[in-house]
Amino acid sequence: MVSEAPPFWWNDADWRAKGLAPVAWAYGSIARRIMDRRQRLRLPVPVICVGNFTVGGAGKTPTAMALAKAAVAKGRKPGILSRGYGGSMDGPVLVDPHHHRAKDVGDEPMLLATHAPTVISRDRRRGAEMLIASGVDMIIMDDGFQSAQIENDYALLVIDAGRGLGNGHVIPAGPVRAPVIDQLRHATALLTVGSGAAASDMVRRASRAGKPIHQARIVPRDPGRFSSQRVFAYAGIGDPHRFFRSLEEAGAEIVRKRSFGDHHPFTDEEMRDLIADAAKDDLQLVATEKDVTRLKGHHGLAEELLAKTDALLIDMVFDQPSIPTSIVEKAIATFKDKRLSAPFG
Repeated sequence: MVSEAPPFWWNDADWRAKGLAPVAWAYGSIARRIMDRRQRLRLPVPVICVGNFTVGGAGKTPTAMALAKAAVAKGRKPGILSRGYGGSMDGPVLVDPHHHRAKDVGDEPMLLATHAPTVISRDRRRGAEMLIASGVDMIIMDDGFQSAQIENDYALLVIDAGRGLGNGHVIPAGPVRAPVIDQLRHATALLTVGSGAAASDMVRRASRAGKPIHQARIVPRDPGRFSSQRVFAYAGIGDPHRFFRSLEEAGAEIVRKRSFGDHHPFTDEEMRDLIADAAKDDLQLVATEKDVTRLKGHHGLAEELLAKTDALLIDMVFDQPSIPTSIVEKAIATFKDKRLSAPFG
């Protein structure tokens, strides 16, 4: 997985995208064959997959959290299955947010584990088996849409309304993980996150294909907390600019900002610079919850930076509040229909 997407991926296609087109075609052909794989493992519990069309942040992790909350409200015992990007462990490992560190299991799984039992596993089949053995009765996959290892009962593809598909090209010419037509064919529904018109074409294509379209936005949990504060904002996520916008919408005055790649492990020099630059201008350091998670469990500069950093906590808010519950219910119904028609395995 690419963690630091080249900037040209998010602009109009140029000579670099065109020059990489042959490699992108080959990559897309392989991705298509993987997605069309017929021997997917059927599990004895309903499976919801939350995926992205592209690499980089689109909001799938807060979406998975919202679905886990909806599943609990319906009386289910959901578990979350993650690839564990950014961590050193292959898994399967049941994440313990009180004892594991992000460098071991990944930053996103650490956040997910505060909402439901979470297993990281590069082999998603083995990870699913561990979750089921732990007693969950529904699995929410955070990513894994393109892997085709496990059969989904509901596949929700998330797209950032502000960035869309970037230049629209497949890796490595652009940020798209597999040919769009194939991804859309395997999706149950589309979720646009945020504001903007960059996803309009994808919305039209999904609508013509008969796919439900849902809308949501990411909002600060405590919008008045940073009002009028002068801050130094930093972020190592898929789309740092979205974090900066959210912080400004929360009323903060961003005096300085710094962006890092997704899942970026901060070096001693970087942490030292952040602390010193914020102190020099008397600024409050603010980062995402995901960035703060990567600092936890360490000593020295990481411990000092953590103590000096405030986190902007966010929630996923759906335009129609009933949508997460509806998705959970439809996944359960699809699972039951399949159970009547064919055995597991």
